[in-house]
Amino acid sequence: MAAGQVEAAERGATRIADRVVAKIAAQSAREALGKVPEGGKPPRATVTVHHDKARVRVILELGYPSDIGAQCGAVRREVTLGVRTLAGMEVSEVAVQVERLHSARARHGERGRIR
Repeated sequence: MAAGQVEAAERGATRIADRVVAKIAAQSAREALGKVPEGGKPPRATVTVHHDKARVRVILELGYPSDIGAQCGAVRREVTLGVRTLAGMEVSEVAVQVERLHSARARHGERGRIR
């Protein structure tokens, strides 16, 4: 490096807005789930960033019946990986809130038998 030049890392800082990280998290959650249940809303996310560490809250709707625990675990893993890879941030927490379950039987007007 020539005299008087400043290293790239010392020239400034990159700041990624919380709303951008939230979009990355929501998209990662969509990818983890594969598809949105019929009549459901796509995942949404809110993010708080402090010193290059993100805390993420993902709100989603799932089909019913399904393995809710496995789906939430997949969302946590994908969101952590997506934010780390695309935003270069560590993720200290991913809270997943299941807001609604969508039953395929209810959508199609099926009724169970009552005994």
